[in-house]
Order: sequence, then C-alpha cells, then structure tokens
Amino acid sequence: MKKFHLQIWLELDSQICHPSSCNYSIKRFRIYKNNFIVSEKSTYMHGAQEKLGILLVNLGSPDAPTPSAVRKYLAQFLSDPRVIEANRFIWWFALHGVILRIRPPRSAKSYQKVWTEDGSPLIHFSRLQTQAIQKKLEDRFRGHVIADLAMTYGNPSIKSGLEALRKAGARRLLILPLYPQYSATTTAAVFDQVTDVLKGWRWLPDLRMINQYHDHPKYIEALANSIQKQWAANEHNGQKRGDLLLFSFHGIPQRYVDNGDPYFCHCQKTARLVAEKLALKAEEWKVVFQSRFGREAWLQPYCSLTLQELPTSGVKSVDVICPGFAADCLETLEEIQMENKALFIEAGGETFNYIPCLNDNTDHIDALCEILTAHMFGWPETMPNWDAGKLAVEAKKSRERALAMGAKK
Repeated sequence: MKKFHLQIWLELDSQICHPSSCNYSIKRFRIYKNNFIVSEKSTYMHGAQEKLGILLVNLGSPDAPTPSAVRKYLAQFLSDPRVIEANRFIWWFALHGVILRIRPPRSAKSYQKVWTEDGSPLIHFSRLQTQAIQKKLEDRFRGHVIADLAMTYGNPSIKSGLEALRKAGARRLLILPLYPQYSATTTAAVFDQVTDVLKGWRWLPDLRMINQYHDHPKYIEALANSIQKQWAANEHNGQKRGDLLLFSFHGIPQRYVDNGDPYFCHCQKTARLVAEKLALKAEEWKVVFQSRFGREAWLQPYCSLTLQELPTSGVKSVDVICPGFAADCLETLEEIQMENKALFIEAGGETFNYIPCLNDNTDHIDALCEILTAHMFGWPETMPNWDAGKLAVEAKKSRERALAMGAKK
C-alpha cells in the first residue's frame, strides 16, 4: 500500500477552560497531502444555474442573555488576535484565568436589559436589513442575486453563511462587513474568516470584498436625514434640539492607530461630513469614543468622561448618535441610552436624546444597495442583457453533454 505523508494542523479555539477539561473545540482541522489541501467532496452539479451571492457581516451576539452563552461568545471574540493584539500566551491566561470568570455574569445582565421577543437586537435588525436588501436588489437586477447574513463571532457564522450561498448556487461572492469605518479589529477580522473558510473549498468562487464606506454620499445622507428626523420629532413633542450633537464611535486602543489603523481618521471624516451636511458650526458637534476595555489608553475623548464634564461647562442638553454601528445593539441601547445617559443626568445634565442607528430604515437600505451595486459592476447578473431563459437552455444542454461524457451529476 502506498504511503502518504500527512501534515495535520490543529488549532484549538479559546473555549478551553483547563487542560484537563473535555470541552476542547477544534477551530481548524486541515489535512495537507503533498502540500495540497484535501478539501471536502465537491458539491458541483453540471448545468446548475449560477448566482451572485452577497454576504452581510456584523460583529455578533451571544445565543442567549445568559452567563454561559455570553462566556462562549466572549471566548471566541476576545481570542481573535485582530481584536486583542497581545502576547498570546499571556493573554490566554488573562482571558481564561480572570476575564471569562468575571465578565460573563455582568455582561449577561446587560444583554438581558436589551433582549427582546425577537432575541438579540443586533441579529434582529441585521436580518431585517438582509431581507430588505435582497428584495431591493431583486427588483433592480434581472439576474439571480441572493443575500445572506453572518456574524464574525457567534451565530449565524461566516462559515454557515458562505456554505448557504454556495449551496444556493452562488459562483460570485461579494462580502460587505457592516462597519462603515475600516479597522483591523473589525473589517480585517471578517476577511480573515472568509479566506479561512475558502481555503477548504476545492472550486473557489469569484470574490470581492468591500473595505469601508465611511464617506459614501448615500451613507452620509442617511445619517443626516436620521438626525433631522429625530430633531423634527423632538420639536413636535415640544422638545428643543440639544446644545451639542455627539458622534459616539466604538473605541480601539490608541496603539492600534499609532501602528497604522485608519479607523480614527475614518470616524472623524464621517462626523465632519455629516456636520457639514447639517450646516453645523464647529462648537455644535463633537466626536467621542466609547466601550473602552482594560487599562490601556484608547482613542479619546472618552464618551463617558465627556458626558460627565459637559454639564459643568454649561451643556445641559445633548443629542447622541452612533454612526459606526449599522444596527442597534448592546453598545448603543444599554451602554449609551442607559448607562451613559445616567452619567450625564447625574452630573447635572437635563436632556439626553439618543438617536437610533440606521437599522433597516429606507435611507440606510438605499445606501447599502448603492454601495453593493458599485462593487457588483461587471458581473453577469448586473448586465442589462442578462437572459434567464437563454441561460437555462444553455445550462440544460451543458448538463446533457456532461452526462453523455460520463459525468456522475
């Protein structure tokens, strides 16, 4: 019997609590034979009609607002070297020895405050976005365009999303991370997982990935319209516009930006373009950063500290929007609308108005579809001469020829 040299790579994910535990979870299992990957058996079928698949990706959420579910989610999230740039050996012990023992119960209580009958707000709004985009693109193009949803961490996973699109016949893939401002901690983490999955595919699809859309005119317009609508609704209810408009973005360590991450600049540009669209003066708006984790210096000014300081400088009323979040989630609904609002009021503030994320509102869906369309250009499904009937006939003939030549399927 001929012998083959097999090189096996196992990478254990961070759900390991102790070396003696039986809860080992294999993140990757790849077998290489003569330096070529041995992937799963092909699902290809002759004559199958090809489609264009779109995968929308957001960060993720635990499966339930419970300590165990949150622990599992945080273990995956905080083990990503894109998120935590630290010595892996030291970080493993910090994560499993301290953080995953302390943080899950506290975070679970926070998730419980925003959990609804529809489950996680982030997952719920992301699904609505996916459905609306699917319908709009179906109406716009003659070709078969299918959209699916995935989360970088938790469920539905990027792997399941890609597999679903492949099973549906997608031979062209467009990946849209729902992070308007690029960061290695978010967008690059999506690209890492997508390419990891594709390493196990024998027949790779055409692939395009959208890097960012922080200054796209439609996105800026959607944000400005959202703010104006909120102001109009508040005025209708007898409430004045805030003394200051705060743009709160998720923070990242200052060190990451110092090392070349463009995130800070993208955040600043988004806020500036929206302020210009609203004709705001320099003293009428401000950029802040939230969600600081750990003792290391993060991007500043910090949202929580700013809100505590504003009342002493005479700012008693604020409007807060979070442009970096495509959908409302724990960080917007609990951290901003509840926790930071309380800090502002306790410090002497009087009125705190949170402006919801764009979620699935029409302007946002239009913007995302414009962004997707620009990156779909040139693919057959987007061309005006695309003919479903003609392609179906050609596919049938192709299958007949293949079967006649001995193809199994």
